[in-house]
Amino acid sequence: MKVMNNSIFISIRPYSCDDIDVLIDLFRKAVRQGAVAHYSDVQREAWAPDDIDRDAWIAKCSRKPTWVAVSNAIVIGFADLEPDGHIDMLYVHPDYHRQGVGRTLLLHIESVARRQLISRLYTEASIGARPVFDRAGFALIKEQIVLHNGQRFVNFYMQKQL
Repeated sequence: MKVMNNSIFISIRPYSCDDIDVLIDLFRKAVRQGAVAHYSDVQREAWAPDDIDRDAWIAKCSRKPTWVAVSNAIVIGFADLEPDGHIDMLYVHPDYHRQGVGRTLLLHIESVARRQLISRLYTEASIGARPVFDRAGFALIKEQIVLHNGQRFVNFYMQKQL
């Protein structure tokens, strides 16, 4: 999938194991820099710690469809889709926020889900990601508090019927 959004050209391609270090780095930056307004330093460190298990991430990204958003040969975002319609990961590099990257990834996921006859997409969106899901037509089901690495986080259980 190739899309021109907000003056940048975004290409979506399948994840490759060669992407793993770039995705981990992007994840850390998305959380540590992109979520500053929504979560404390301690929370962001717990969410995206220094010691991420690389092999676990390779397994996580390899066992379900994962896509990478690229612009000018730079990885600017990524997302996944589980067989039941769950979107576990949707991360955009902070330098590319508000440029349509998240929206483009969600459009791609929705297209794939429809082809696979998945009738519902759902996620647990962070405070910062919620507007992307809102604009994509996801409905808020409930606000929730989750515990991760000893820290409590507010997130939003959201879904979209296809």
